[in-house]
Amino acid sequence: MTEHAVPPETSLVPEQGWHVLHLYYRVRRHRLAALSDEARRTGCQQITAALDPEAKQAPPRLQTFVVPGHRADFGALLMGPDPLQLASVDQAVRASALGPALEPVYSFVSITEVSEYVPTVEQYAQRLRDEGEDPDGPTFRAKVKAYESREQKMREQRLFPALPSWPVMCFYPMNKKREVGENWFLLDFAERMQLMTQHGRTGQTFAGKVTQLITASTGLDDWEWGVTLWARRPDFLKEIVYTMRFDEASARYAEFGQFYVGYILPAARVLEHLKLQ
Repeated sequence: MTEHAVPPETSLVPEQGWHVLHLYYRVRRHRLAALSDEARRTGCQQITAALDPEAKQAPPRLQTFVVPGHRADFGALLMGPDPLQLASVDQAVRASALGPALEPVYSFVSITEVSEYVPTVEQYAQRLRDEGEDPDGPTFRAKVKAYESREQKMREQRLFPALPSWPVMCFYPMNKKREVGENWFLLDFAERMQLMTQHGRTGQTFAGKVTQLITASTGLDDWEWGVTLWARRPDFLKEIVYTMRFDEASARYAEFGQFYVGYILPAARVLEHLKLQ
């Protein structure tokens, strides 16, 4: 949290992790044309201030981006312990002098989490044994020690993620199926763990090219999870989504919502790109 931010109500802070809010807006050009030049200048200044990640009222994480295509024109990703602080950013954008020309077209509410399929050190060691690794051998001990050294950092990154400075991101919601013969929630934990381990290994082949954040939305939004991907190049997004859909966890059990791609820019450059002044 920034130094000057007002502490949230304790009851609104998750026991673990942060609130997450994805916001998407469309510019209504006929409404924009009706605004005076002064209103447009003032509105741009107000929105730039509202979406400034360095502002004293800003949440711990704030990222803005241009959205190509017809679904939206720009968006913002917000994270922090106080959901009202995140919502206030949205309200500031809507209440700006440009607000009459902006239409909120999509949002997604979720919370960061450490998936139950992220193994503990003990579970990781057991996985190595199940794969035939000699528990008394030096390779086994080295692998367990290496995993133990990065486990805590890995969990912290999932709960309080740092946002990569890569140029492109993608968001989509997803569910696990509850269909006859393809009900994820009727599988026992060991089978689900095995499928997600395979899925995770596929994702690891894109290390250095794509990074992801899975946030939980069960009870908070219409979908069960939100997936945010950041990539060094747009085509890496296509490659990872295509490749991972062949894993059984996706091919058999996953359902996906609409995809929203964004090109990350500071708020002032977003507004300049959209020719709002």
